[in-house]
Amino acid sequence: MGSAEAFAVVVRVMNELKKRRVIKDYAIYGAFAVLKYTEPFHTGDLDVCVLVKSSPIINLSPIYGAFTRLGYAWKGEHIIVEGFPVEFMAADKLEAEAMLTANVARVGGKRVKVLSPEYLIALAVRAGRPKDISKLFLLLEQAKVRQALLDDILVRYRLRSRFERVTSWVRKESGPENS
Repeated sequence: MGSAEAFAVVVRVMNELKKRRVIKDYAIYGAFAVLKYTEPFHTGDLDVCVLVKSSPIINLSPIYGAFTRLGYAWKGEHIIVEGFPVEFMAADKLEAEAMLTANVARVGGKRVKVLSPEYLIALAVRAGRPKDISKLFLLLEQAKVRQALLDDILVRYRLRSRFERVTSWVRKESGPENS
């Protein structure tokens, strides 16, 4: 089994948890979300952003409990679903906002939220890891990015200067003299 089967199980279980009001909402982000907008590439896990009930303590144990009751095991920070690693992250302010405007995709007849390219770019800038920056460039090159929305997000979350630093060398390399 692989990522498609894992994805279908995760969507089914997360929809059930939402229906039972164990979680408020969830959305796919990370590489799987980027794949909605770009050409295929390999990814090693599925990232799920979860909006949990307000509490001073973030508690993801009901989510992990639902999967372990179905026989899926922990390995590091992942639950292994149908042989594929799945990571759940509690949504912070930026991710919660991203979930409000997420796009909807169909997986096995089920609706699932997928973060928009603009928020995926902002999250990649914030993370700053090489693998995130490579996804940022894929999105800028291949996705339909609403520039005004991206600019607004980058400014409001104080990510504009970091975005400029990350993308400046590309602008230099692809300037008029190299056209």
